[in-house]
Parts: sequence; C-alpha cells; structure tokens
Amino acid sequence: MAQFTLYNKHNAPPNNDIITRVDCDCEHVPLCSVNDVQLRFLVPDDLTEVRTLCQEWFPIDYPLSWYEDITSSSRFFALAAVYNLAIIGLIVAEIKPYRNVNKEVIANISDSDEFYTRLSGFPMQDKGILPDSMGRTADVGYILSLGVHRSHRRNGIGSLLLDALMNHLTTVERHAVKAIFLHTLTTNQPAIFFYEKRRFTLHSFLPYYYNIRGKGKDGFTYVTYINGGHPPWTLLDHFKHYASKLRHTGSLCVWMASRVQQMVRWFYHKLLTRFNVIE
Repeated sequence: MAQFTLYNKHNAPPNNDIITRVDCDCEHVPLCSVNDVQLRFLVPDDLTEVRTLCQEWFPIDYPLSWYEDITSSSRFFALAAVYNLAIIGLIVAEIKPYRNVNKEVIANISDSDEFYTRLSGFPMQDKGILPDSMGRTADVGYILSLGVHRSHRRNGIGSLLLDALMNHLTTVERHAVKAIFLHTLTTNQPAIFFYEKRRFTLHSFLPYYYNIRGKGKDGFTYVTYINGGHPPWTLLDHFKHYASKLRHTGSLCVWMASRVQQMVRWFYHKLLTRFNVIE
C-alpha cells in the first residue's frame, strides 16, 4: 500500500510530518516514487500552472473565469496530485441539489485526451439518476474533470484522486449526496474501463452530446451510488419488492397463527383447570 499526503500548499509539512494519509493500491511499475506524491487543494497561485496543463492536455481555451473558480471558489472540490512540487493529476467536482440536474449544455473536449472539463449544466437524460421521491431533497456529486499527466498514468494516481472525492462525499456531513456521476465520450475506452472498474455503471446514452472541432460526438453518463442512494426502480424491482413483502407477510402470518394457537391452548387449559376438569 502506497501512502500519500494531503496538505495545504501554503502550510506544507515536512516529509516526516504527515497531516492525513490516503492509501491506494498501485499495482503497476511506478514511473515516479509514489511515496512522494501528495494531495492538496488548489489555491489561486495554481491558476497559471493549471491553465498551462489544460492547454497542453487538450486544445480548448477555456475562459479565465473557470480557472479562477476552480482555484479559489469553495464551491468546487478541486484536488491536485503533486510530485516534486509539480501538479501531475487533478480532479474537479461539484456538489449540487439533484433538482438542478436539468439543464442542457454542450461541451467541447479533446478527442485524444481522457482529461476534459465540463463547464456547467447537465442533459435532460441525467434527470433519471435518482428516484423522484429521493431526488427532492438529495444532492449529487458531479465530476467535471479527472486527469493525470501522461508520463505518470497507470500508477494509481487517478484512483487516488477519485478515492479522495469518495471519502469526502461519504462523511456524515455529506450524507445528502446520494450519487456521483460524470460524462465521457463513447470512444474514450480507457476512461470507461477505469470507471467501470470503480463500480460506476452506465446510466444513459447522449447522442451528439459533445461538439469537438465542429463535429458532434456521442457521450455516456456514468453513475455510482453512495450514502444509501439507488437508481429509480424498474417494473422488475417493484415486483421483487412486493414479492419480498409477500414472503415476509406469509412468514408473519405463520408466526401469528402459531401464537394464536398457543394462546387458545393456554386459555383452554386454564378454563378446564378452573372448573376442575383437570385434576
């Protein structure tokens, strides 16, 4: 098990003064010393570095305001994996009320990179992630970006970042968060394999969801459930539920009949005893 450090850039502890450790299995031959990989939240000073990385990783020039938001706003969970003082991985997520998952926005991303950014909004298909009864009060986590520098991939860093988000959203304070979801290209097989391995399941198909270099590209929505969340029930789920209720009711009826029979026997015995029928 490799150990990683979570620290604040402006108050970084020495190597022998660990604040928080996050364990992660790294089965591949490391391209860097994973013991030296540290996790910390983005700060405004990271804006230039993060923007440079994004411009290197894909050819989309995102507005400066977006970088300002993810490096300064507490509304985002923006976590960086740092090695030798350089950011080599990044995850950006946002928590929103499920009732707000109803806006249609098309995003531009790079077809060749697994790291991409969603600016805002969700397609109508994502409205079916949670049951209506649960969705009225629930929150959901949305992963805008998850990426690792090419030279440091396949070292468990992506899993490390995702684990940090999962741990953050499964605390008592975040119990209202019932699902985590994301969007990806249908052709992004490495990302699909990664998320399916992490127990994300395919929720919906999004035809022509992305606009990449002027061409429409299909997307997928992937989702995983936490804190007691679950997808809307299908007809089969309802059938299984009521079948279970019937089995439980049947067992309850047998138990009640047995208790009634015992009570009748007890009353009959007491009655016979009172009238001296039984000596």
